[in-house]
Amino acid sequence: MKTRYKAVLFDLDGTLLDTIDDLSDSMNASLASLGLSGHGVKEYKIFVGEGIEHLAKRSLPENRRDPQTIKTLVAAMRKEYSQRWAAKTKPYDGIVELLADLAKKGLKLAVLSNKPDDFSKLMIRHYFPTTEFSAVAGHIPGGTKKPDPTGAIAIAESLHLRPAEFIYIGDTNTDMQTAVSAGMFPVGALWGFRSAGELTQSGAKVLIESPMQLPELLDKLNG
Repeated sequence: MKTRYKAVLFDLDGTLLDTIDDLSDSMNASLASLGLSGHGVKEYKIFVGEGIEHLAKRSLPENRRDPQTIKTLVAAMRKEYSQRWAAKTKPYDGIVELLADLAKKGLKLAVLSNKPDDFSKLMIRHYFPTTEFSAVAGHIPGGTKKPDPTGAIAIAESLHLRPAEFIYIGDTNTDMQTAVSAGMFPVGALWGFRSAGELTQSGAKVLIESPMQLPELLDKLNG
């Protein structure tokens, strides 16, 4: 029997929001507070995606990646980011229209991010005040992170849907691996932080170049 997709689960950074400049500026300021050099946006597009601790570790020189320095940098990053998370960040072109179109079609919308949960919820409220998301989940200390599928499966359960009824759209290998492990349909967003090759190799079944290609894909899949 053909699966009918009833919900879309979005990644946040690099999928709904172009956050890379604010993330880069915040981490560079945090590194400077430790007397260390920063990095360019190109590097940060590779560093991000697996949570703030991984971002901090990757941003540090290899000889400074001890637990205490990582902890100090994470704390500095949270402080810096809290002051500039909305300085340059904006929704990608077409995202607001996409969300409105999907809601009009009756699909349930949800977000799963490795960004800290408080920032994830704050940013969704700020940038998408008129969109009704059925669930928004970021990383909670002690909880799982993508590519562990636990969070994605929990969202499906909370919406009383099977994972197989979800389209999962994200821009990194972490996202595609999460979708595959959760049993969701993996769609790679080419406007984000990573390459088509990475997305395909990590399990993406379809790659789309612009947000409004997603409704077209849904219409095709649902028949």
